[in-house]
Amino acid sequence: MINDPLLRRIYRRLLYPTVGFIAILAVGTAGYSLIGGPQTTAIDAIYMTFITVATIGYGEIVDLAHSPGGRVFTMGIATAGILNFTYMMSAITALIVEGDINKALRRRTMQKTIDRLHEHYIVCGIGRVGANVAHELSATDRPYVVIDINQHHIDEYRDKYPETMFLHGDGSEDDLLLRAGIERAAGVFAITGDDSKNLVITLTCKQINPQARVVARCHEVNYIEKIRRVGADAIVSPDFTGGMRLASCMIRPHVVSFLDEMLRADNAVRVEDVHVPDTFPGVQLGKLGLRSADYVLLAVRDREKWLFNPQQHHELRAGQTLVVMTTPKGRAQLQELLAA
Repeated sequence: MINDPLLRRIYRRLLYPTVGFIAILAVGTAGYSLIGGPQTTAIDAIYMTFITVATIGYGEIVDLAHSPGGRVFTMGIATAGILNFTYMMSAITALIVEGDINKALRRRTMQKTIDRLHEHYIVCGIGRVGANVAHELSATDRPYVVIDINQHHIDEYRDKYPETMFLHGDGSEDDLLLRAGIERAAGVFAITGDDSKNLVITLTCKQINPQARVVARCHEVNYIEKIRRVGADAIVSPDFTGGMRLASCMIRPHVVSFLDEMLRADNAVRVEDVHVPDTFPGVQLGKLGLRSADYVLLAVRDREKWLFNPQQHHELRAGQTLVVMTTPKGRAQLQELLAA
């Protein structure tokens, strides 16, 4: 079964002329076998049919000099072949003019790229909220795949970011999430404008890959607990977040201004989590030499305990998380240092 609607349309357009060609070839082979008699082999009959349909005219393998019926049969086969060939060419021309073949080839290439992704993110819903999420992932050099049922939303976003990998369809469908690489994904954003759909996306993701982190968007208060129960690791309410933002702009304007400037700056400085791998041996921070122009260590989280501005004698252990202000380059440096 072909899941991609574009491939289905190409398949439907080329199905009838292909079946027609096979039918003409079969009828012609059977006819020339009868006309030529026992001395005509199957390959002779097929070849005769093919050169007749293709109007090549290399010469008659089956002798029709004394067979008026054979000549009439040949004219019929030639006419059917020409009509079928004309129909096939018109279908292919229409597909090329409409761009369907190019689109199908590009999507196939894109699917191969998606199949190679690992520890990437899936953004289900690329409306106004999803576009900002995807932009942040781009700015911090994190691979992601966009899923949206509205092709206009995808096209609108890809006008700005043409290299974006995307899948057109319902993000709550198992097949589409599997094509997006949910089994290998680090996380999923369930951020469509429909709370019930975000709930189904969360549930589906957790069933396929329980290790993937799921962040869900929720407007209605009565859906928050439902989405949490089906496995969402974090739930964001735009109304609550907007209220906190308004309050912060009033009572801590300089902090808000600093964070805004950080998000707008071209150097992509962010406050990031850097997980200490399980294979990391216990080492004091002072011995690691965590000093770079690309990152600043702000805190260490050990399970539920926070240690702000940790001192040089603090022992960093596996399972802890560093909270740093860093660029994408600095984040990569830290991850490489901790993995060494």
